[in-house]
Amino acid sequence: MILGGLLAGWSGGGLARWPLATVLALWPSLGGHFVELWYVNWLRPRLSRSRLVQMGARVVVWFVGGSALMAGMGMTATALGARWPRWGHVWWAGGVGFIALELLVHLVLHWRGRPSFYDGRG
Repeated sequence: MILGGLLAGWSGGGLARWPLATVLALWPSLGGHFVELWYVNWLRPRLSRSRLVQMGARVVVWFVGGSALMAGMGMTATALGARWPRWGHVWWAGGVGFIALELLVHLVLHWRGRPSFYDGRG
């Protein structure tokens, strides 16, 4: 909800755009948790224990998941009457952005001594 408020203010829509921005912000935040849970609970146990295989698979899952979340955001924005860039021009941006976001989040976890992508425990 706070991120939605920040996005609404940044886009110049003010309070009128806050609900829409909040719904769109749920795609990467809540959807991102489901992407990560799917990897950790379903895919990772089925992969080789090789660190290289697990790291590569995780980055691929982040890319595909981020691209799918971007598509969901675009369809939601379009359905709710908001302007959204054409999918053909930005399909990869969600994947790249999601990888960057996950690497940043896992870096913070690593700095705090928690299991993360960087130490192979997360």
